[in-house]
Amino acid sequence: MLEVKPQPVSKRPVPPAGVSIAEAARRTGVSVHTLRYYERAGLVIATVPRNHSGRRRYQQEDLKWISICTKLRATGMPIRTIKRYAQLVSAGPGNEDERLALLEAHRAEVTAKLAELEENLKLIDHKIDVYQGRLAAGDADQLWAPKRVADTR
Repeated sequence: MLEVKPQPVSKRPVPPAGVSIAEAARRTGVSVHTLRYYERAGLVIATVPRNHSGRRRYQQEDLKWISICTKLRATGMPIRTIKRYAQLVSAGPGNEDERLALLEAHRAEVTAKLAELEENLKLIDHKIDVYQGRLAAGDADQLWAPKRVADTR
């Protein structure tokens, strides 16, 4: 999974000449390597402009799109699905139904994962309650060393 440091896209305006790849990485919370990967993998919706010396210059719209991609990835959307979504967005009007279907399918997966996490959290809360109760009662030693039945084979 790509490493993402969750943070909003900087509210500071991007200068007309754009920002460097290092500044784009800082503003979006992803590494320079990840930004280059996004381009190579076809996850960007438009070619990132370059200056006269060939260095990338990210615009505000690029940063917003990168933020969308990282959020989709952080919710478990596969790279191939993000790529498909980027292709649809890049293609322009006329495929909104397909975009919607893609996002609705992903939302259903995220919702199912959240429900699973909620169930797992209930177990963790229960275990915390058990440990707190045993510690308060003074018999927590039973938790650390369960009695094992001897193997009679």
